[in-house]
Amino acid sequence: MNNKILKSSTATYQNGVAKADGKFYVTQGEVRFEPYNERAGLGPYTLSRSAIIKIEKSVGKGAAILPLTYDAITITLENEDTYDFILANPDEWIRLLKH
Repeated sequence: MNNKILKSSTATYQNGVAKADGKFYVTQGEVRFEPYNERAGLGPYTLSRSAIIKIEKSVGKGAAILPLTYDAITITLENEDTYDFILANPDEWIRLLKH
């Protein structure tokens, strides 16, 4: 498997009201998020690109209800787990991950 990084960025993982800042990157076979503070219990996450069934723009929220930013994506896996990431240029990430 080719693990060369195709694109990387700073991102925020969001799970309800919990958030973690970290590094988000994509390789040929994986999507990976590495939090700056692993003690918070939000990551790291490694998602197999072959398990992704949907990727779409979403909304980053404050207090899990107030829309704060539209620079976000939601990744849905075959097992129906979802992962929300706030990052710059979400359309570029979606294009990359759909190929």
